[in-house]
Amino acid sequence: MGSIYNVEEVYELIDELKEIQEIFYKEYNVNDIFSNSKFYEIIIANQLNHIPIPGHSGSRDAINPKTNIEYEYKHFKETSSNHSWTFNDFTMSTMEHLRPCIVIFAHINDRDFKYPGIMDWYYEVDGNLIANYLEDATPKIKNTRKMINVSPNQLENIGCKKTFVNVSDHLDYEGNYKKILSQISDVSERLEKVTGIEKILTSNKIWELLVALLLNHKVNAEQGGRLGSFDASDSDGNHFEYKVYKTRNWNFQDISINVLNKYLTDDKSIILAVVDKYNMVVKEIYSISPEDAVNRLKEKLNYKICSLKGKGKTIRRLQISLTFTDIKNMKSFKKLY
Repeated sequence: MGSIYNVEEVYELIDELKEIQEIFYKEYNVNDIFSNSKFYEIIIANQLNHIPIPGHSGSRDAINPKTNIEYEYKHFKETSSNHSWTFNDFTMSTMEHLRPCIVIFAHINDRDFKYPGIMDWYYEVDGNLIANYLEDATPKIKNTRKMINVSPNQLENIGCKKTFVNVSDHLDYEGNYKKILSQISDVSERLEKVTGIEKILTSNKIWELLVALLLNHKVNAEQGGRLGSFDASDSDGNHFEYKVYKTRNWNFQDISINVLNKYLTDDKSIILAVVDKYNMVVKEIYSISPEDAVNRLKEKLNYKICSLKGKGKTIRRLQISLTFTDIKNMKSFKKLY
């Protein structure tokens, strides 16, 4: 059976992305720029002459080198179904995190400009202002996750003004990161042509591709909806759920009954992989059956619910992680790589 992808050509392009990441790390001490849509933050920082701050969750996104003011970035893309900015797992600590900084609410135009797009307008909001607004809005949230969306209209209603960016051709603007953004755009475009995976640097597609190359699977190019309900398939048409993380701790988010049933009815197996995201290489790949995965997820979820109930609390989010300890003794456990 032949390879689904032109493996040699794909790896050559992956090496180009790795080289871009290494250069960015050497110059700005920021690595793993292809996870969590980090390069969108680079797009924003480029147009605002900011410097990205190393790290992901828990740290600010960028700093103005002239004023030393720190910034939090939120963005949504024009092609996204949700035209608002999302705060996930919103808590009091989230609001306190916002107060000392400035929040940039950016719009990435990826429809009229070459992928990955550019920031063509944004709102610059004082952290105290948005924290106070969210503090007032939070009690009205009905979902247990405490997730809240902020729309352009909401920002306008509290006195924020939209700032438009003077744009012409894609990435045709000056900035510290103009060269590296052009390189990312070029390599990702070539990688998309070779693999057929659109917007390959969004979501987890790039990491799923690295795993798929070793298993001779085809990454599902769709994102979301019924067509995007599986991550990869083999030459026989079997579907697979991928969990790709930096450690042996694989997170299953929003595991509703429907999601768990989907694993049981649609997927041949659950693929759990560990990836070195800086060096862009796969370190380990394991496989377990959907039945074993669902049974353990239900056990851990029920334990979590009961534990919280004993403390007078309710679960906020149906989120559970499987560890290597969880999976190594499962009957279906297999090490694939």
